[in-house]
Amino acid sequence: MPRRRQRHMVGSGSDGTEDSDSSAEREQTNSSESDGNMPKRQRLTRASTRLSQSSQDTPDLKRAADHDESPPLTPTGNAPSSESELDISSPNASHDESQAKDQASRDSDKDLSHRPKRRRCHETYNFNMKCPTPGCNSLGHLTGKHERHFAVSGCPLYHNLSADECKTPTSKQSRYKEQVSEMRKGRSSGLQKEQKEKHMEHRQTHSNTREPLLENITSEYDLELFRKAQARASEDLEKLRIQGQITEGSNMIKTILFGRYELDTWYHSPYPEEYARLGRLYVCEFCLKYMKSQTILRRHMAKCVWKHPPGDEVYRKGGISVFEVDGKKNKIYCQNLCLLAKLFLDHKTLYYDVEPFLFYVMTEADNTGCHLVGYFSKEKNSFLNYNVSCILTMPQYMRQGFGKMLIDFSYLLSKVEEKVGSPERPLSDLGLISYRSYWKEVLLRYMYNFQGKEISIKEISQETAVNPVDIVSTLQSLQMLKYWKGKHLVLKRQDLIDEWRAKEIKRGNSNKTIDPSSLKWTPPKGT
Repeated sequence: MPRRRQRHMVGSGSDGTEDSDSSAEREQTNSSESDGNMPKRQRLTRASTRLSQSSQDTPDLKRAADHDESPPLTPTGNAPSSESELDISSPNASHDESQAKDQASRDSDKDLSHRPKRRRCHETYNFNMKCPTPGCNSLGHLTGKHERHFAVSGCPLYHNLSADECKTPTSKQSRYKEQVSEMRKGRSSGLQKEQKEKHMEHRQTHSNTREPLLENITSEYDLELFRKAQARASEDLEKLRIQGQITEGSNMIKTILFGRYELDTWYHSPYPEEYARLGRLYVCEFCLKYMKSQTILRRHMAKCVWKHPPGDEVYRKGGISVFEVDGKKNKIYCQNLCLLAKLFLDHKTLYYDVEPFLFYVMTEADNTGCHLVGYFSKEKNSFLNYNVSCILTMPQYMRQGFGKMLIDFSYLLSKVEEKVGSPERPLSDLGLISYRSYWKEVLLRYMYNFQGKEISIKEISQETAVNPVDIVSTLQSLQMLKYWKGKHLVLKRQDLIDEWRAKEIKRGNSNKTIDPSSLKWTPPKGT
């Protein structure tokens, strides 16, 4: 009985008053029994008051309950579960108290409904933020274009100005603006023939090792401003280098030698420090082992027996193959693959914990072996039905249709599993572009082959294995989803379909498509 009573106190004490009373009661129980009866009476008095209020509001609550009998949905669209989201406090008193609080909040909202909404600034402003300048109320902006500011750089008070002075430029500012416009009038309309030849000769001679010639491209005033900004930036970098915050090649691999390609890296990857500080890495394109020098790579290639990724080959058509690699069985290979992928992905955070994932590696075969084209990883047990956790196309194979093949292959696996899939967020910039292009192509192909009169998003999702949320967002971007007379209608835009069809005919019979008949794969057990 005491345990059940304590649980009731935790579940119902939302405003802090009852929790403080219960703590005071527990502290005073050991000292004297008479002192402990006083908080009980106070709590009973509060409970009786709330019960009397709830009995008066019972008709309104019954009408609200009759109006919406379905349980509230969770953010995922399902009813709350019995363990984590349902309230399991005491049956009578706490239920009446919560109903009374809800009714009181509704009454307060009704009382304030006549007041206009405050929309003095942009909705994305966070009003909890404040300007750090002492005595500033965060109103106004140094540019005069915004109504609020949250940093010293935009604070009028910090610059010894007022918000009104920033909105109307002073006479000094107006004179300076006129002077700048006069200086910029002297800019030449364009380069003459001799100057163009001089610029082209300089570019051909020095390529990217020298800065392009900037004379006669813009006004002397703007060129002088640019030179000053360059000098100030280099001075700041020198200060950071002297302080030891920046070192040459600090944990940043700039290039990698991968097969017959030399690739420039885009992002930092957490390779071991002894390799990362070299600035140039040598990677075996078959086993993905990384080395320090070309001599070590040459010796390794002479004795490396790998000619394709480990795991099972689940797809082959022509020279394109896909291998399923288990992160638990081939841990070292998958870790090296993740480290390599991080050099070209910004949002990737998985490097070493590869055991819960399956890796589907796409290769292109020739007489020397199967060369890595790209890959995507997938959770063995995804509760949110993600069919892709991370996806990458190697830079030397980009803009050739291999990214769309990887995406199509991931949805083909979802169709075999009889599931609806979606990529895990956040997507990289290039990944988002690829997925939007793929969803657009899938929907337009479906519209082209559709012969009925009414289109259902649920039917599109079941046939294409694309998540309904992704379908709706794509239809909205194509302006094919309209709201008319209380219903959402899918419009069949024939101009977009004809444009897509013309591109398909121009593309011809390309080999960069996935053939479902070439897939030899069954879903792993436990998925």
